[in-house]
Amino acid sequence: MKEVKTPRKPLAIYYALVLLMLLLLNFVLLPWMGERQIKEVDYGTFMTMTEEKNIGRVDIESNQIIFTDKDETQVYKTGLMNDTGLTERLYDAGATFSSEIVEQSSPVLSFLIWFVLPIILFSAIGNQMNKKLMEKAGGGPGSMMFGGMGKSNVKVYVQSTAGIRFADVAGEDEAKENLQEVVNYLHDPSKYESIGAKMPKGILLVGPPGTGKTMLAKAVAGESNVPFFSISGSEFVEMFVGMGASKVRDLFKQAKEKAPCIVFIDEIDAIGQKRSGGQYGGNDEREQTLNQLLTEMDGFEGNTGVIILAATNRPESLDPALTRPGRFDRRVPVELPDLKGREEILKVHAKKVALAPGIDFTTVARMASGASGAELANIVNEAALRAVRAGRKSVTQSDLEESIEVVIAGYQKKNSILTDHEKCIVAYHEIGHALVAAKQTHSAPVQKITIIPRTSGALGYTMQVDEGNHYLMNKEELENKIATLTGGRAAEEVVFHSITTGASNDIEQATKLARAMLTRYGMSDEFDMVALETVNNQYLGGDTSLACSAQTQCEIDQKVVELVKAQHAKAVQILTDNRAKLDELAQYLYQKETITGDEFMEILNREG
Repeated sequence: MKEVKTPRKPLAIYYALVLLMLLLLNFVLLPWMGERQIKEVDYGTFMTMTEEKNIGRVDIESNQIIFTDKDETQVYKTGLMNDTGLTERLYDAGATFSSEIVEQSSPVLSFLIWFVLPIILFSAIGNQMNKKLMEKAGGGPGSMMFGGMGKSNVKVYVQSTAGIRFADVAGEDEAKENLQEVVNYLHDPSKYESIGAKMPKGILLVGPPGTGKTMLAKAVAGESNVPFFSISGSEFVEMFVGMGASKVRDLFKQAKEKAPCIVFIDEIDAIGQKRSGGQYGGNDEREQTLNQLLTEMDGFEGNTGVIILAATNRPESLDPALTRPGRFDRRVPVELPDLKGREEILKVHAKKVALAPGIDFTTVARMASGASGAELANIVNEAALRAVRAGRKSVTQSDLEESIEVVIAGYQKKNSILTDHEKCIVAYHEIGHALVAAKQTHSAPVQKITIIPRTSGALGYTMQVDEGNHYLMNKEELENKIATLTGGRAAEEVVFHSITTGASNDIEQATKLARAMLTRYGMSDEFDMVALETVNNQYLGGDTSLACSAQTQCEIDQKVVELVKAQHAKAVQILTDNRAKLDELAQYLYQKETITGDEFMEILNREG
């Protein structure tokens, strides 16, 4: 059940209460307290207390006398009379007083203290309240004061010889080749101008998160040795209409002053999303900002020496007016690295850590299939942390391989203790996956099998690693993969004649793959090459949506069930035919808890 949080009271309410209390204190309580402390008496009482020498301090003002008793515990006041012998009597009474008449406080001073000072105080509190509100609304401190409204707050990095270079960004050779042209232009624009060529006004970097889009932009600036302006698309989003557009104008003004330079807008989809067709909406400020960006890029000449780079992982959401030629002319894909790219990325990040001799980066790169550059950097760092925890001075091959498992499945749960029966079920479940995979053709070899629980919730897993890059899969390979996914549940049925909850993730993956075969890959005779499903946000998980009638959807569901059931039956048959090996391998895994692919294949191929 989703937790419902109580909304916080607006900050303005607290400031209003503080102001109200100050006003009450200034205009009501202080005068009232002053009046309550001073007791007004007649002149005769003053004379009597003087004669009785029960008087302490006396202050004679222009129209009244303020005095205290001998102990100075009570303050009195009385009117001023024309009394020529007053001074002598006060001397005789031992009173402390000034020989000069104390004039009443100046009206100007009273005005300054009681009116001007509170206004200054309230203004300071109001400014502080405005600062807090603007920070909560997305604006910077002082964005509505002292000329701060509309400032872009862009970060400027002047790249030097120590900046990021293309050599620091591995695994994206095609993207670097596309961007090398920008570097050449900034170094020698006359070579392009002499032939009439114009450099693209804007270059859009698209790809999944963590593939190095920002690093590539910084590398372009580092290679060109020019100023690098960096700002996020979300920094243009403001509470008030027009402020984001003002920030865009300020950004381009600064860029033109420092040309040649590079302006990098990260996550440009925050302001570049498609505009709605309605007249009224809640995105008016964002649309005004986008309109200003479009205008600035149109009035932006290619020979000014300013290159606009932008990055996004949602290119399908961008407004067509932003991506048309003349604005963002070129799109540079920054995809997940292939096997060679992963190996190069690992080597780049491994330069920063101490490595033991004999590290095989090719094996590590194969095991990290589908990992982005950021994930590979995290793998190397996790390996270094593991080496420190083990008390070693360098990173070993086992550290790198274990760190891949940490990134994929989480850390080992050493405090999670399974019962013997549960441990046996998990062992058969994982061997079921591995045995079904090994007995089929076109299946990736088994690299490792373990029944040690992980923090991701997995009680065990079977790792399969392709020996090379694999870009296409045929129908038979996909069906074999579904059969492998059902192998764990099939092993439970064959051995224990019951089923558990351990196959939940297998079921999800098998169903998703079977549905994709029918709706996206056209691998069915009934639907042939008809697209029944579309992919949204291909770089952010690849959510899908059906594009068919309800009747067709029912037919798809039936075909998905038939396909998964057929592969499940195949897995059951494979395990039944190889029951002896299933028992032998499961018992071995039960005792060892973790076995390698070589150990698995040795037992499987052993006769007996």
